[in-house]
Amino acid sequence: MPRQTNTLYLQDRAPMDRYVLWIVLVISAIGVMAVYSAIAFLAEVKADGDTEQFLLRHALRVGLALVTMIVFSMLDYHQIARWSQLFLVGSLFLLVLVRIFGVTYGGATRAFQVGLFSVQPSDLAKIALILNIAVLLVRKQEYIHNFTRGVLPLFFWTFLTVVLIGLEDLSTAFLVLVSVMLMLYVGRVSLFHIGGGVIFSIACVFLMLLSSPNRAQRVESYLNLKIFTNTEEAEVFDLQAEGYQAHQARIALAMGGWTGRGPGKSIQRDFLPTPYNDFIFAIISEEYGVLGSLVLLGLFVMILLRGFLRIARDAIDPLGLFLAVGCTTILFLYTLVHTGVSVGILPVTGLPLPLISYGGTSMLAAGILLGILLNISRQLDRR
Repeated sequence: MPRQTNTLYLQDRAPMDRYVLWIVLVISAIGVMAVYSAIAFLAEVKADGDTEQFLLRHALRVGLALVTMIVFSMLDYHQIARWSQLFLVGSLFLLVLVRIFGVTYGGATRAFQVGLFSVQPSDLAKIALILNIAVLLVRKQEYIHNFTRGVLPLFFWTFLTVVLIGLEDLSTAFLVLVSVMLMLYVGRVSLFHIGGGVIFSIACVFLMLLSSPNRAQRVESYLNLKIFTNTEEAEVFDLQAEGYQAHQARIALAMGGWTGRGPGKSIQRDFLPTPYNDFIFAIISEEYGVLGSLVLLGLFVMILLRGFLRIARDAIDPLGLFLAVGCTTILFLYTLVHTGVSVGILPVTGLPLPLISYGGTSMLAAGILLGILLNISRQLDRR
């Protein structure tokens, strides 16, 4: 029988996965250096060149994320999972409220402004959904192949959350959906039902593109092809419009070469919009070259391998398995997509690089996901 605990904190103080812990610390340190270099233009515009002000703010956010990770690594994931549905309902409520009372950045209303901080409910909703889907998969295993009793509740919460996120943030919605679909596959949901969910998702994406010229234009610019009737052809093929960011990112990669220009010597940070966030990987590639970029990607791959082949595989129960798969997948997908955007093989999405990009809620969300993963590692079946 799987070992269950009745207290919120683990009593045996089992060691967490040291490999994941040290990798996270190294990635966080790289992120602080990269943001310090990329933040120069923002500091010049908003703080008269005072880069230390923004560096301190980012370092505090990184520190808060690491503290959050440690706290969640000590909270028993079984106890956290008990509150998953309430957490999800609250997150969905915030997703509705943000469309009414949220602030608009870059044409999208995704966040609340709370004092000096902005809070994006989508970052909380993706964690809540992964928790809730893991709990439901455990409960529905007896009739997981029955669509009405087993699969429909899983699809209901998944698509409700994904649609609410996708109204303003289609990229995040897509990554959350892919992560959940992998959890459903691991949870023995039939490929027929998963395939039906994928087809329904594609139809929803198409409708969202039809309803949003900006999104459609971004896809057309990436494909260099006019598809939709609700976009302007001149904007689609204009390198100073949707294609500008991707073009500047590719220049940064080319200038970096194999070994890079050196720390703090980026030129493209003055041309790329939000180089400290959406295109931080391009700045890292310019300053540290292909070799430095591969080292960074290798660290994320090591988290993926530890998450799947060690923590998920040796989890003491199905709940730990499903949670480890969900947390690992969403973190790595963010890395994969952010990197793909920076090197020009994916359309511009605006997704941060976990633990590195300048951000508040996204940094905290990464800390929570990693904390849950480390907590599962503290309760592995070590036979």
